Amino acid sequence: MKKSRHNLSKSDIIAEIPLACSDETAAVEFFEFQRWGNTPCCVKCGSVAVYQMKDAKTGERSKRYLWRCRDCKEQYTVRIGTVYEESRLPMRHWAYAFWRACTSKKGVSALEIQRHCQISYKSALFLMNRIRFAMAPDLPTAPKLKGFVEVDETYVGGKPRWPYVGKRGRGTTKVPVFAAVERDGQIRRHVVADVTGKTLKAAIRNVVDPRSYIMSDENAAYRGIGNEFMGGHLTVTHSRKEYARGPIHTNTAESSFALVKRGIIGTYHNVSKEYLHRYLWQFDFVWNTRKMNDGERTVSAIQAAEGKRLMYKSAVNPHA
Repeated sequence: MKKSRHNLSKSDIIAEIPLACSDETAAVEFFEFQRWGNTPCCVKCGSVAVYQMKDAKTGERSKRYLWRCRDCKEQYTVRIGTVYEESRLPMRHWAYAFWRACTSKKGVSALEIQRHCQISYKSALFLMNRIRFAMAPDLPTAPKLKGFVEVDETYVGGKPRWPYVGKRGRGTTKVPVFAAVERDGQIRRHVVADVTGKTLKAAIRNVVDPRSYIMSDENAAYRGIGNEFMGGHLTVTHSRKEYARGPIHTNTAESSFALVKRGIIGTYHNVSKEYLHRYLWQFDFVWNTRKMNDGERTVSAIQAAEGKRLMYKSAVNPHA
């Protein structure tokens, strides 16, 4: 690991990640640099008058990779104030899991992390749940979608069971998911209680700028929403096999759902309703950072982990 790092290029980041995934000291230094850059500071008071604590006999860094602030006298590590605070898992496992979560388009399972890192399944699940939480959008401060915004809904779950055999979507026990996607921009997806007009229109208002154009299929639940948006509401009629009329279509939203379902079927196999929102955070994060390379996306996720804690009491859905 380089001691002096200034203006790391994209290739430099990708070159450092494999070492961070295999060596604990390299992993800690990698996380420290992504958090503080070349100016380490105290996580308690913000002072830059800090120093690494070292073993008096060997002169090497302490086994816990501690820092100490000269101003407030507090000891701390890079873990404090992040999703990996109080975790006993080595930082190299966190580096590997962040890397796999950010580079796997259809996700990575906890079982795979368990095998590769040689840790328990419970530890792998703990690790992945917190990484997904780091990827969660900060909805109160996130910019609203604008321009041409496609909206759609789908149902996620297994095959319908009796008495719903043969039915698709409505009328089954599958979980409804709403999506709004800005053309050439970002996506917002989340689990909704139902697909009534009241619920779907409220979901649109929460994430879409009023100056936008709303595009949907012929679902009656969206009727009337155009009156609230400057560009109005434009539709295509799928029941008549009309899938695009010039720039009017919902193909982007539908293709985003296809990636989610391929990931759940092929990688996770089954996701419960209580935790589906976390997997949507991960899929959305990868979509929204699709123009980054793998190294940049991994760094973005690591930096997003700061200031977030996932406690057991809030383990279900803190954004619900």
